[in-house]
Amino acid sequence: MAESSTTIETPLVDGLSNAEQWLTDNSDLFIQYGVNIISALVILFIGNLIVKAVANSVSKVLQKKKMDRAVVEFIHGLVRYLLFVIVLIAALGRLGVQTASVVAVIGAAGLAIGLALQGSLSNFAAGVLIVAFRPFKSGDYVEIGGVAGSVDSIQILQTILTTPDNKMVVVPNGSVIGSPITNYSRHATRRIDLMIGVFTVLIFRRLKNY
Repeated sequence: MAESSTTIETPLVDGLSNAEQWLTDNSDLFIQYGVNIISALVILFIGNLIVKAVANSVSKVLQKKKMDRAVVEFIHGLVRYLLFVIVLIAALGRLGVQTASVVAVIGAAGLAIGLALQGSLSNFAAGVLIVAFRPFKSGDYVEIGGVAGSVDSIQILQTILTTPDNKMVVVPNGSVIGSPITNYSRHATRRIDLMIGVFTVLIFRRLKNY
């Protein structure tokens, strides 16, 4: 019985010994990977804080220049996305990933996504045109492609309107640029045409005499 127990325990002891030896031999590698992972997480955390701070600073500078709120929000989102991509590439580089390969992959993926999402890219380009030419600003009452409402915000891909009956309407920026835009708030005064029939005037005069 003792010999059988020794025979069973010997492979287990050998396996544990081999595992311990393997961990000892690769301890430096584990430490290096652990440090790289922790460093990458720190880069993501601190980088995200820096991205938010920079984007908020840009927004404050634009607000001091009295730029429209919708334009400020558009630029804020654009700056934040671009800077976060840079932080993400830096974190991947800390993990040992070749950043040149990452940039190439992002470029190839961007081309493929761009071909698949041509409508979204056109909406993005249209959003840039809206911000540049400013046919309306936040708070203006406009009519775009048969939809009327107050401009709530101009985002990267769409413009948000609020109708008089308090409904939210999302209009793609491509449709905004491709449709006639009627801005009722651009001028301080405007003419209103009212059609009043003669019979209506007579009734009004009779009611006024009572």
